[in-house]
Amino acid sequence: MASCPKAIWNWRFQRVVFRSVQLLCFSVLIFELMNQKEVSAWTYHYSDKPYSWNYSRAFCQKYYTDLVAIQNKNEIAYLNETIPYYNSYYWIGIRKIDNKWTWVGTKKTLTKEAENWADNEPNNKKNNQDCVEIYIKSPSAPGKWNDEPCGKRKRALCYRASCQDMSCSKQGECIETIGNYTCSCYPGFYGQECEYVRECGKFDLPQNVHMNCSHPLGNFSFNSQCSFHCTEGYALNGPRELECLASGIWTNSPPQCVAVQCPALKSPEQGSMSCFHSTKAFHHQSSCSFSCEEGFTLVGPEVVHCTALGVWTAPTPVCKALQCQDLPTSNKARVNCSHPFGDFRYQSTCSFTCDEGSFLVGASVLQCLDTGNWDAPFPECQAVTCAPLPNPQNGEKTCVQPLGGSSYKSTCWFTCHEGFSLSGPERLDCTPSGHWTGSPPTCEASKCPELSAPEQGSLDCPDTRGEFIVGSICHFSCNEGLKLEGSNHVECTASGRWTAPPPTCKVDTVSVPAPGVRCPSLIAPNQGTMSCQHHLRNFGLNTTCHFGCKAGFTLMGESALQCRPSRQWTAVAPTCRAVKCSKLPVTEPIVMNCSNPWGNFSYGSTCSFHCPEGQLLNGSERTACQENGQWSTTMPTCQAGPLTVQEALTYVGGAAAGTTGLVTSSILLALLRRRRRQKDDGKSPLNPQSHLGTYGVFTNAAFDPSP
Repeated sequence: MASCPKAIWNWRFQRVVFRSVQLLCFSVLIFELMNQKEVSAWTYHYSDKPYSWNYSRAFCQKYYTDLVAIQNKNEIAYLNETIPYYNSYYWIGIRKIDNKWTWVGTKKTLTKEAENWADNEPNNKKNNQDCVEIYIKSPSAPGKWNDEPCGKRKRALCYRASCQDMSCSKQGECIETIGNYTCSCYPGFYGQECEYVRECGKFDLPQNVHMNCSHPLGNFSFNSQCSFHCTEGYALNGPRELECLASGIWTNSPPQCVAVQCPALKSPEQGSMSCFHSTKAFHHQSSCSFSCEEGFTLVGPEVVHCTALGVWTAPTPVCKALQCQDLPTSNKARVNCSHPFGDFRYQSTCSFTCDEGSFLVGASVLQCLDTGNWDAPFPECQAVTCAPLPNPQNGEKTCVQPLGGSSYKSTCWFTCHEGFSLSGPERLDCTPSGHWTGSPPTCEASKCPELSAPEQGSLDCPDTRGEFIVGSICHFSCNEGLKLEGSNHVECTASGRWTAPPPTCKVDTVSVPAPGVRCPSLIAPNQGTMSCQHHLRNFGLNTTCHFGCKAGFTLMGESALQCRPSRQWTAVAPTCRAVKCSKLPVTEPIVMNCSNPWGNFSYGSTCSFHCPEGQLLNGSERTACQENGQWSTTMPTCQAGPLTVQEALTYVGGAAAGTTGLVTSSILLALLRRRRRQKDDGKSPLNPQSHLGTYGVFTNAAFDPSP
């Protein structure tokens, strides 16, 4: 570059000479800069008139490129050296935008290293200094910057850019230099004008891999993209897409294609699976078929195939137990079920019970079969019924049925007509088993309590035949010397009571001889004992007698008597009464014969039993009232059914062993006749718990003590 004489830069010369020389040198500078490069190079220009900052920029943009954008301090030195001095100085292309100093031409923020502020600048006086001037040839701060209000008038310092639209092949950033430019290539490009593109190169494709690529900047070069897919039946193992990076390297290695494999299958529960494989297990085109055990049905496809997508054509089927018919809700039975394979399905088991008062008709347990049917018809609950009860002869029956027509829970009460008393339970209830709580009662003629003769007296009851029934009349009398106190006769009423209490016999003081004190003679009670301690003479004053009874009898009265001065004993002489056993209930068809030496059903009473022809006695044929008031055996019952000849002979032989009699031909003949009449009955002649020789249907008249 040509240099100007030092004289032209001396600002002390006259102004006219300075301007002329300045214009001449600047023209030479521009000419030299324009000749450095054939294309338009970076050149500097200025206006010859001062303008505001905005007008200055408009001037530069109209005639050149823009206000000058200073890139480094060398450029500042160059401008300060080549641009002429002007007292108002020059505007440059930097301004405060969003409170940041920004180069308006390049829109880049001012960097710290590029700053060239004068001392104590920028100071932003009056808060309106948003534009920047440069001190060209300032005596105190040459080339330095100062912030100024944008409305001040200064010369415009312009530049013409050397970078054009096609600079750097549009593949790099064009950087202005003094009189030239350089290219900063974008990633992926290289060369002086960034005219070359980085290449990544081709790659070999593995087997069964297919590729589709796009090459916007050249084959397999920067920004090339390749996508991959596999042959049907194979799946991609690796990246689906690759891209050539600015570094000339692909983003990854090419993928591989591996054979598609479907998920492993399992046999369904209660079923089986059979598979056919193309190459390896569960690969593409493999197929599996399914079946179920008996009692189960397949839900789902019978055959599935492995598709090219690695999924089966359908989910694995299941084996579902066959469904049996739902249980009806109208049979009134309570049901308890177990369902191993689902409600009312194969192998479900249901048990049935009935509420109290009902009984089950049909099978109590049902099972669902492998045919989908129950193994038996549904059972039903039917109401319990008890047999109708007859009205007792000489009595009435009253029943209550809370369930209406059903006799279950029915209650019946029994009463007898006047003169009759109830023998048996007063009330019967129908139980859940369909039986009454007892046997129907009977009405028997009313009886009054048993009477006994008064001490030292007698009792006369004609026509009672040992039973004090309604209408019976009894008369009382006393021994000589005693007086009857009470009614001398009583009658048994329909209520079962005597018309008066039994009288007593007392000493008649009028008829007792005067000399000495002597009480009436005493004798030991029947079936009893007496022991006396006598004073002076027999039964004299203060004589004391003690009484007791034999086994099976109970003392009725005082156990000790003493003779008083009044010639009377301290109490009536006691009696011994036989111990009572409970009355034996006799139900048809059994027949009972009893002997009662000491009163009905008393100690010593014995009763024998037998059944009508064709029925067997189930129990002991005899019982006796014991001294403890208990019968020796329980009441027997009659049971239908004949004896075999062998059993009859065995029984008769056993009976004969316990007696003194022999088996007669008439007894054998009777057995054979009974056998012929009932040979088709088929029932056992004896209770399974009977003992031959103890229970039977025969009565030995010679052995039976009953009348």
